[in-house]
This record gives sequence, C-alpha cells and structure tokens, in this order.
Amino acid sequence: MVAIRTDGAGPGRAGGSRMGTVIETHELVKTYGELNAVDHLSLGVREGTIFSLLGPNGAGKTTTVEILEGLRAPSSGSARVLEHDVRTEYTKIRRRVGILPQDFEPFDRLTPREAVAYWARLFNRDLTKGDVKTLLEDVGLLERAGIQSLHLSGGEKRKLGIAMSLVGEPDLLFLDEPTTGLDPKARRDLWGLILRVRKAGRTVLLTTHYLDEAEHLADEVGIMHRGKLVAGGRPEELIARMGSQTTIVLGGAGAAGLQEVERRGIRATLRENDVLVRVSDPTEMRAVLAKLAAIDIPLKDMYTVRGSLEDVFLSLVGARMEEGVLNP
Repeated sequence: MVAIRTDGAGPGRAGGSRMGTVIETHELVKTYGELNAVDHLSLGVREGTIFSLLGPNGAGKTTTVEILEGLRAPSSGSARVLEHDVRTEYTKIRRRVGILPQDFEPFDRLTPREAVAYWARLFNRDLTKGDVKTLLEDVGLLERAGIQSLHLSGGEKRKLGIAMSLVGEPDLLFLDEPTTGLDPKARRDLWGLILRVRKAGRTVLLTTHYLDEAEHLADEVGIMHRGKLVAGGRPEELIARMGSQTTIVLGGAGAAGLQEVERRGIRATLRENDVLVRVSDPTEMRAVLAKLAAIDIPLKDMYTVRGSLEDVFLSLVGARMEEGVLNP
C-alpha cells in the first residue's frame, strides 16, 4: 500500500536507525565555460530529515539539485545519493526518489484519482482503488479526487504533485520551491504535509526562497552563495553561532524612554516611537530585562523579537531573498 505512514519505520525499512547519510557530495564542481556554477561543494544529508538548500538566484542550488537528481553530470568531484554514484548508477537512484519540480503542472484533463493511478502505472506499480484513495486522503485531496486537475487551486496542484511523487514509495523526496506563489493558508497546509512525509521516515531535500519556511521545516540547512557552501547546520545553531541578536522592543517609549534607558547604561536606538534594545548574549537577557523593568516610563507594549535565519542569511550574503529576487 502506498501511504504516508507515521510508524517511524520509513519506506522500505523495518525500523532501526535513521541517522545514515542519504546524500553526500565531496568537492563537487560544475562548470560552464569559466563559470563555476557549483564550486567544490561538500555536504551531507542525514536520513529521515528535512534538509533545506538556500541561496539567491545564481547561487548554484538548482544546478546542485539537478546533479543529485541525475539531470546533469558533474564536471569533477563526487556525489552519492542513497549510496549510489550519480554518474554511473542513475537508474538505481531513480527507482528510490520522488521529484516535485518547481514548474509542476498536473495533467489538466485528468482527475487527481486518475493522475495518481496513471503515474503509478509508469512506475510499474499496481495500485488498488483503496491505495489511491488512501494516498489522496493523506495529502488532503480526497474530496477533490473527482475534479479535473485544471480546476484545482495552486496549493491543491502542489499536493497532487507530492502525491504523484510518492507513488513509487521513494526513500528520498526532492521538493523544488513547492510553496512559491501560494497564499499563506496554502503554504501552511503544505508545510503540514511535508512534515508528515518526514514523520513517515522519508528524507526531504527542499529548496525554498522563504527563509521562514526553512526555519520552520528544516532539521538542517545549507546556504549557498556563488557556487560555494558558506554555512550549514541546524537553523537554531546557525542563528546562535552567527551572532544574531534578540531585540527587546519598548513600544511607544519615545525619546524620553530612550533617554531613561541609556541613563542606566543600556545601549538602545529609537525607531519611530519605539525604543529598541538589542541583546547579543542570551545570558545577559535576564539582567537587561530587570533593568528595563525598573524604569518608570509609559509604554504601549513590551515584547522581544528573536534572531532569525534571515539575519544569518543577510550577514552571509548581504541581501534579502524573496521570490528569487535579491533586495539589498
């Protein structure tokens, strides 16, 4: 049966450790003339995790993913997927991966039920009607199973794409910017689906332009810039290591509030009518809050804004990344 199982065993396995490496590159290079699209890239993706590859347009992430999917040959270096060499064992890799491309469009005149069944036949899978029903129910499309795909919303089409990518019961799923262009609710729905895929024991390699998405979903991230991997690790570790700050916001404190804060030896800035106090060292947070609590100034509100993956990205790349556009 094809389904998003949540027993923790994962597809094709009978339980046990989920800490093996399913993707590994070493000094991977892809050149186009004098351009190094991928420049000596070494990374590893652990089994049963969501790994998000981040970077602005031209960073090399799409080329990297296409090499891992077997669509492009590397110029030098090595890449192994599910313990198979991408140069010589592509057919073995293809049987065990699912792919949702960014520009995925379902067969317009087929219903989700028909599309999943047809796709299964291409993988030589004999799915029963019950199998198809279970898979569509898992991705949240059962109520739309009989509607022609051309009438599906953008989010529903992406869900169908994930359903189709799962019919071969893959161990590894490549999702290329799956939520681009979706409204906030559709994005959140798809986040939940991706997390369920991971919970079922599958590994997901996710590319995205949304840094909040990577921070929410990814167990680990890799940030690429100009073909190189410039940072990698767990999002919370990167945020701590790259010196991102937590900001205490004193809403409506104004210039008088700024003066009182600075009088107590606390560095602060004024933004519009709010006083901002940035704390780099988490161990100092309690002492700073105690000093601020002793200040008698009128406030509309007081809250903290923690450092984010976007702060890390800005410090490394020097630009914001939104929908593939760099914004200095």
